[in-house]
Amino acid sequence: MAAVRARPEVRGVRIVHPIEARSYEILRSRADTSGLPPLTRAVTERVIHASADLDYLTALVVSAEEDLRRAADALRAGAPVVTDVEMVAAGITAVAPVCHVRRAVARDGLTRSAAAVHLAYDEVGPGAVWAVGNAPTALEEILRLGVRPALVVGLPVGFVGAAESKAALRASGLPAVSNRGEKGGSAVAAAAVNALLYWEDSL
Repeated sequence: MAAVRARPEVRGVRIVHPIEARSYEILRSRADTSGLPPLTRAVTERVIHASADLDYLTALVVSAEEDLRRAADALRAGAPVVTDVEMVAAGITAVAPVCHVRRAVARDGLTRSAAAVHLAYDEVGPGAVWAVGNAPTALEEILRLGVRPALVVGLPVGFVGAAESKAALRASGLPAVSNRGEKGGSAVAAAAVNALLYWEDSL
Protein backbone atom coordinates (compact mmCIF):
# COMPACT_ATOMS: atom_id res chain seq x y z
CA MET A 1 0.00 0.00 0.00
CA ALA A 2 1.59 3.25 -1.10
CA ALA A 3 1.55 6.01 1.47
CA VAL A 4 0.55 9.53 0.56
CA ARG A 5 2.89 12.30 1.61
CA ALA A 6 1.21 14.64 4.05
CA ARG A 7 0.23 17.98 2.60
CA PRO A 8 -2.18 20.75 3.56
CA GLU A 9 -5.59 20.57 1.96
CA VAL A 10 -6.85 23.49 -0.09
CA ARG A 11 -9.61 24.68 2.19
CA GLY A 12 -11.25 27.79 3.54
CA VAL A 13 -11.86 28.65 7.16
CA ARG A 14 -12.89 25.56 9.10
CA ILE A 15 -16.54 25.63 10.15
CA VAL A 16 -16.85 24.80 13.84
CA HIS A 17 -19.89 22.68 14.66
CA PRO A 18 -22.08 24.01 17.50
CA ILE A 19 -21.44 20.83 19.51
CA GLU A 20 -17.69 21.47 19.36
CA ALA A 21 -18.15 25.11 20.32
CA ARG A 22 -20.33 24.10 23.28
CA SER A 23 -17.77 21.47 24.33
CA TYR A 24 -15.09 24.14 24.49
CA GLU A 25 -17.36 26.39 26.55
CA ILE A 26 -17.85 23.59 29.08
CA LEU A 27 -14.14 22.76 29.08
CA ARG A 28 -13.21 26.37 29.80
CA SER A 29 -15.78 26.59 32.57
CA ARG A 30 -14.11 23.64 34.31
CA ALA A 31 -10.43 24.27 33.58
CA ASP A 32 -8.58 27.57 33.47
CA THR A 33 -6.30 27.38 30.44
CA SER A 34 -6.03 31.14 30.00
CA GLY A 35 -2.52 31.33 31.45
CA LEU A 36 -1.03 28.95 28.88
CA PRO A 37 0.87 30.27 25.83
CA PRO A 38 -1.37 30.31 22.72
CA LEU A 39 -0.25 27.14 20.92
CA THR A 40 0.29 25.23 24.15
CA ARG A 41 -3.26 26.21 25.10
CA ALA A 42 -4.58 25.09 21.71
CA VAL A 43 -2.90 21.69 22.02
CA THR A 44 -3.93 21.21 25.64
CA GLU A 45 -7.54 22.17 25.04
CA ARG A 46 -7.89 19.98 21.96
CA VAL A 47 -6.42 17.00 23.82
CA ILE A 48 -8.86 17.57 26.69
CA HIS A 49 -11.71 18.07 24.22
CA ALA A 50 -10.88 14.76 22.50
CA SER A 51 -10.65 12.81 25.75
CA ALA A 52 -12.97 14.64 28.19
CA ASP A 53 -10.11 14.17 30.63
CA LEU A 54 -9.18 17.29 32.60
CA ASP A 55 -6.11 15.55 34.03
CA TYR A 56 -4.28 16.48 30.82
CA LEU A 57 -4.24 20.08 31.99
CA THR A 58 -1.47 19.16 34.42
CA ALA A 59 -0.19 15.89 32.90
CA LEU A 60 0.54 17.17 29.37
CA VAL A 61 4.15 18.23 28.80
CA VAL A 62 5.12 20.56 25.94
CA SER A 63 8.84 21.12 25.47
CA ALA A 64 8.45 24.80 24.49
CA GLU A 65 5.94 27.12 22.85
CA GLU A 66 8.56 27.91 20.21
CA ASP A 67 8.74 24.21 19.31
CA LEU A 68 5.01 24.17 18.63
CA ARG A 69 5.25 27.31 16.55
CA ARG A 70 8.06 25.87 14.44
CA ALA A 71 6.09 22.66 14.00
CA ALA A 72 2.96 24.57 12.96
CA ASP A 73 5.02 26.54 10.46
CA ALA A 74 6.55 23.32 9.14
CA LEU A 75 3.11 21.78 8.66
CA ARG A 76 1.93 24.82 6.74
CA ALA A 77 5.02 24.52 4.55
CA GLY A 78 4.07 20.90 3.73
CA ALA A 79 6.05 18.88 6.27
CA PRO A 80 4.85 15.27 6.38
CA VAL A 81 2.93 13.82 9.30
CA VAL A 82 3.86 10.25 10.23
CA THR A 83 1.71 8.13 12.55
CA ASP A 84 2.35 4.86 14.34
CA VAL A 85 -1.07 3.35 13.59
CA GLU A 86 -3.95 3.94 11.21
CA MET A 87 -6.28 5.02 14.02
CA VAL A 88 -4.10 8.07 14.62
CA ALA A 89 -3.93 8.74 10.88
CA ALA A 90 -7.73 8.53 10.60
CA GLY A 91 -8.12 11.22 13.25
CA ILE A 92 -5.88 13.75 11.47
CA THR A 93 -8.25 15.36 9.04
CA ALA A 94 -6.43 18.25 7.35
CA VAL A 95 -3.56 16.24 5.83
CA ALA A 96 -2.95 12.72 4.54
CA PRO A 97 -0.51 11.15 7.02
CA VAL A 98 2.13 8.56 6.25
CA CYS A 99 1.49 5.26 8.06
CA HIS A 100 3.24 2.04 7.07
CA VAL A 101 2.16 -0.27 9.88
CA ARG A 102 -0.11 -2.27 7.56
CA ARG A 103 2.79 -3.36 5.35
CA ALA A 104 5.49 -3.49 8.02
CA VAL A 105 6.77 -6.87 9.19
CA ALA A 106 8.07 -7.59 12.68
CA ARG A 107 11.76 -8.45 12.38
CA ASP A 108 15.06 -8.46 14.25
CA GLY A 109 13.34 -7.90 17.56
CA LEU A 110 11.25 -5.00 16.22
CA THR A 111 7.49 -4.91 16.51
CA ARG A 112 5.48 -4.06 13.39
CA SER A 113 5.01 -0.52 14.66
CA ALA A 114 8.74 -0.11 15.22
CA ALA A 115 9.54 -1.59 11.80
CA ALA A 116 7.05 0.85 10.26
CA VAL A 117 9.10 3.74 11.69
CA HIS A 118 12.01 2.66 9.49
CA LEU A 119 9.80 2.44 6.40
CA ALA A 120 8.36 5.88 7.06
CA TYR A 121 11.72 7.51 7.72
CA ASP A 122 13.09 6.06 4.49
CA GLU A 123 10.23 7.86 2.74
CA VAL A 124 9.99 11.21 4.50
CA GLY A 125 13.46 11.86 5.92
CA PRO A 126 14.09 14.57 8.53
CA GLY A 127 11.71 17.42 9.32
CA ALA A 128 8.46 15.48 9.74
CA VAL A 129 5.92 15.65 12.54
CA TRP A 130 5.68 12.20 14.16
CA ALA A 131 2.55 11.23 16.08
CA VAL A 132 2.46 8.15 18.31
CA GLY A 133 -0.76 7.27 20.10
CA ASN A 134 -0.66 3.53 20.42
CA ALA A 135 2.73 1.84 20.32
CA PRO A 136 5.47 2.64 22.84
CA THR A 137 7.82 0.56 20.69
CA ALA A 138 7.30 2.99 17.81
CA LEU A 139 8.21 5.92 20.04
CA GLU A 140 11.27 4.07 21.30
CA GLU A 141 12.35 3.39 17.70
CA ILE A 142 11.89 7.04 16.73
CA LEU A 143 14.33 7.92 19.50
CA ARG A 144 16.79 5.18 18.56
CA LEU A 145 16.70 5.98 14.85
CA GLY A 146 17.37 9.69 15.25
CA VAL A 147 14.69 10.93 12.86
CA ARG A 148 15.47 14.66 13.31
CA PRO A 149 11.80 15.67 13.59
CA ALA A 150 10.01 18.97 13.45
CA LEU A 151 8.04 17.62 16.43
CA VAL A 152 7.26 14.31 18.13
CA VAL A 153 3.79 13.92 19.58
CA GLY A 154 4.44 11.01 21.91
CA LEU A 155 1.20 9.97 23.61
CA PRO A 156 1.14 6.15 23.53
CA VAL A 157 -1.22 4.43 25.95
CA GLY A 158 -0.74 1.28 28.01
CA PHE A 159 0.67 -0.43 31.05
CA VAL A 160 3.81 -1.75 29.33
CA GLY A 161 6.36 0.80 28.21
CA ALA A 162 4.08 3.78 27.63
CA ALA A 163 5.11 5.92 30.59
CA GLU A 164 8.74 4.90 30.17
CA SER A 165 8.88 5.73 26.46
CA LYS A 166 7.36 9.15 27.10
CA ALA A 167 9.88 9.83 29.85
CA ALA A 168 12.64 8.89 27.40
CA LEU A 169 11.18 11.30 24.85
CA ARG A 170 11.25 14.14 27.37
CA ALA A 171 14.82 13.28 28.31
CA SER A 172 15.90 13.25 24.66
CA GLY A 173 15.68 17.01 24.23
CA LEU A 174 13.65 16.63 21.02
CA PRO A 175 10.80 19.08 20.38
CA ALA A 176 7.88 17.15 21.77
CA VAL A 177 4.42 16.86 23.23
CA SER A 178 3.99 14.06 25.77
CA ASN A 179 2.26 13.34 29.04
CA ARG A 180 3.21 11.87 32.37
CA GLY A 181 1.80 8.44 33.05
CA GLU A 182 0.12 5.58 31.22
CA LYS A 183 -2.77 7.50 29.66
CA GLY A 184 -2.72 8.45 25.99
CA GLY A 185 -4.17 6.96 22.84
CA SER A 186 -4.93 7.54 19.21
CA ALA A 187 -7.57 10.20 19.79
CA VAL A 188 -5.32 12.45 21.88
CA ALA A 189 -2.30 12.03 19.60
CA ALA A 190 -4.42 13.03 16.61
CA ALA A 191 -5.91 15.91 18.58
CA ALA A 192 -2.49 17.36 19.36
CA VAL A 193 -1.55 17.37 15.67
CA ASN A 194 -4.94 18.77 14.67
CA ALA A 195 -4.47 21.65 17.12
CA LEU A 196 -1.42 22.75 15.14
CA LEU A 197 -3.10 22.22 11.78
CA TYR A 198 -6.22 24.14 12.88
CA TRP A 199 -4.30 26.93 14.58
CA GLU A 200 -5.59 29.71 12.34
CA ASP A 201 -9.16 28.47 12.92
CA SER A 202 -8.83 28.08 16.69
CA LEU A 203 -11.92 28.65 18.81
